[in-house]
Amino acid sequence: MSFPDAHLRHRAALAWQPTPNARRITTFDAHAEGEPLRVVLAGAPELPAARASAQRLYAQDHLEPLRRALMWEPRGHADMYGCLVLPPSDATAAASVLFMHNEGWSTMCGHGVLAVSRVLLELGLVRALEPETRFTLDTPAGYVHVTAAVHQGAVGSIRFVNVGSWVQALDAEVEVDGIGPVRFDLAFGGAYYAFVEGASLGVELEPAQVTTLIDMARRIKAVAAEAVPPRHPTDASLSFLYGVIFTGPAKGAGHHSRHVCVFADGEVDRSPTGTGVSARAAILHARGDLPTGEEVVIESIIGSRFTVRIAATRDDTTPRSVIPEVGGRVAITGRSEWFVEADDPVGEGFLLR
Repeated sequence: MSFPDAHLRHRAALAWQPTPNARRITTFDAHAEGEPLRVVLAGAPELPAARASAQRLYAQDHLEPLRRALMWEPRGHADMYGCLVLPPSDATAAASVLFMHNEGWSTMCGHGVLAVSRVLLELGLVRALEPETRFTLDTPAGYVHVTAAVHQGAVGSIRFVNVGSWVQALDAEVEVDGIGPVRFDLAFGGAYYAFVEGASLGVELEPAQVTTLIDMARRIKAVAAEAVPPRHPTDASLSFLYGVIFTGPAKGAGHHSRHVCVFADGEVDRSPTGTGVSARAAILHARGDLPTGEEVVIESIIGSRFTVRIAATRDDTTPRSVIPEVGGRVAITGRSEWFVEADDPVGEGFLLR
């Protein structure tokens, strides 16, 4: 008896059916500058019609089994990231998006906006128009506006205009056990980050230092969040410190700087972090180092890069804010149908670092 060829094996895989009690979840995977995004297209529970900010709070109470099943092992890992696509609550947006990670549900995600935008265009869920397609997404932090280049049906570069971003504190200082004095800036770019210069702590922003960076970030985050509590002016659910971003010199010629973002439960962003570069743009502008309209390139821990520029400033808001525009590259990595069998003892996920 000969072993079936690849064609027959493929047909067998497609013909196979899971046990009747298994839960099915359909996803489409992509990455933006190295950071993964698993987009949930089917198999999620229905959510009440509402703005994404309210749906995030609902997801925290009702969708944790879905998040753990897709983000945690054995289907994910400690640094996995995901997105749930939902119908918009009004005609303003093409879709509502909720972002998830190893700890919970994000308020906003820049790499996620870039990646899910390409998925929506590739699948025809948003109609691709040449030479540019423009549409709006509803995120828990507010509406963001996407522009994607399209040429001969192929989706190219993608950028988005983010929510208003601002600085809450410059040059705050805390004493951190095991580290010593740490100076940081606190800024919002869809989420709150504490920005720390890596060189001030004697650490390099390289993959070989990732364990040290995670440990430092966890220590700094706990102390900084208590010393300078983030205060969102209109939505208390956004008033928390999401992560710590270490900054340092760029490696690439012509690039501005490098970011290493450690967020959620010690999760390390492989991209430069879209909300992070937005908050950094607000800091640079506040210090007089980034004029409106000037674009800079910021690297990640793996050398991938996002562009960011200040598209506009808002003097009529409290606090005064900038409106960043962020761009990056996206690649499609897979499509999957996941199963959660009722009698699987670890079906809803676990984490083991």
